[in-house]
Amino acid sequence: MSAIKPKGVVHFSLAVSDLEASKKFYTELLGLTFLRHSPAYEMMFLKAGNDYVTLCKSETPIQPNPEGGRRVHHAFSVDAGSYDDAKAFLEEKGVAIIDEEIREGGTFPGRQFYFHDPDRNVIEITEWSGKDS
Repeated sequence: MSAIKPKGVVHFSLAVSDLEASKKFYTELLGLTFLRHSPAYEMMFLKAGNDYVTLCKSETPIQPNPEGGRRVHHAFSVDAGSYDDAKAFLEEKGVAIIDEEIREGGTFPGRQFYFHDPDRNVIEITEWSGKDS
């Protein structure tokens, strides 16, 4: 038998403490589209472009990184031409940018900045187009 060969990622799940607050953050600030709420499972389904994100109510404390860390994070891409506007919009809304970098090489080159969601999950906005350079 050979290893499984996935065609892609269907969705990723974010642990959150307050579904409504997170829904507001991800739809009103990050522009994801709300699809539906599953009260029985305490989950909300959102869409970013052709990709899906599930917000999942966590019963345990959410601490993916030590204070000041950003290794565990979730990245969303924007068109390179709207990168600066996305950053300015979030700052205008009071979202603190915790780090920013320009990668000259590596797996995901280009500009990216990082910030926290309401549960201190680290979110990345990148201009990476999804293509190898």
